[in-house]
Amino acid sequence: MTSMKLSTPIRLSDANLSVGEPHGTAPRRPPALARFWRRRKGLILCVLLPLTVASLYFYGFAAPQYASESKFQVRGRTGSSSFGSGGAAGLASLMGGSGISTMPQEGLAVRDFLTSLDAVVKLRAEHGLVDIYRRPEADVVAGLWSEEPSAEKLQRYFNSMVTVTADQTTGITSIQVRAFRPDDARTLNEALLGMAESLINRLSARVRDDTLQVARREVAVAEQRIADAGEALLAFRETERALNPAATAEAALRSVATLEQTLLQTRAELEEKSAYMRRDNPLIATLRNRIAALQTGIAEERRRTTSGGQALPQQIAGYERLQLEREFADRQLASATASLEQARVEASRQQLFLARVVEPNLAEYAMYPRAGFILASMAAVLVVLYAIGWLIVAGMREHAS
Repeated sequence: MTSMKLSTPIRLSDANLSVGEPHGTAPRRPPALARFWRRRKGLILCVLLPLTVASLYFYGFAAPQYASESKFQVRGRTGSSSFGSGGAAGLASLMGGSGISTMPQEGLAVRDFLTSLDAVVKLRAEHGLVDIYRRPEADVVAGLWSEEPSAEKLQRYFNSMVTVTADQTTGITSIQVRAFRPDDARTLNEALLGMAESLINRLSARVRDDTLQVARREVAVAEQRIADAGEALLAFRETERALNPAATAEAALRSVATLEQTLLQTRAELEEKSAYMRRDNPLIATLRNRIAALQTGIAEERRRTTSGGQALPQQIAGYERLQLEREFADRQLASATASLEQARVEASRQQLFLARVVEPNLAEYAMYPRAGFILASMAAVLVVLYAIGWLIVAGMREHAS
């Protein structure tokens, strides 16, 4: 009996049971975690990891930041009333015809100043700005890193913690200061408001001085012109020895006219008497002596009017020029004085002042950092960027294949 030799049993692991595949060892499939990592590696690294790190910071390490907010308006007086029409306008006109309105342009100037390097330097020197933002409560990310930062770096950090906005429609300027202590935020806000008021006062004084400077200069010029005209008149009177040549000439002319009239009458009387009296008659001699005296008086009056080295017409012309200059100087001074008074009224109308709308508050709850809003915004941006990158890579692969 022939013995049968049993074949060696075939193990399932040695057989290739795959349909349509060549005989051989089947490849092992990678674990599910590895497959997930390979497929979602970009999403994890570009989206989930940054969000996780940010969440750990905001909810585990970020220091609370307290905000203090204030609002103000820059106002000024204008030439026309802003109270409307009717009785209110009449009341405003009775009060001087000037209304109060907002000054948006000055508000923008204040906004730029409060975020400028000058404001930061002043806060650093007077209110310990560096110490405020290096409190023990501050975290390593949001706090001020350097103990002695440069002015430019401190300004950049300060502008990240302080927000100053100006609404040109309403003219309201808002100041929001964030700090790691509520009292620090309010202190800085009060300091910024004080600096804004000082700036407005300087601007108002500058406007007032500029308005009055020209008017005062005109008054000074007019006063000097009057002084020069007075000195010229005094020198003329001393030289010509005449207080008023025109009046002197008028009196002299009247005197000469009177003497000439008397001379004509005396000559007529002499001719009349000579017709029937002898030449040696005492009356004839008296008339002749009177005529000689009148002629001498007329000559003397005419000589006096031409004394002082100039003829009477030249004296009168020179005096009238000086007198006219004095009158013009008086009119100029009166006009300059009126302009100065008007400039003072206008300067008072152009006065600027800061009106506080909302006083700086003391925060009771930390409103910052706004973790939820920041994380949501961050997630949206990262997802969009990841999607764009994925589309670009997918397109490149498809083009390459």
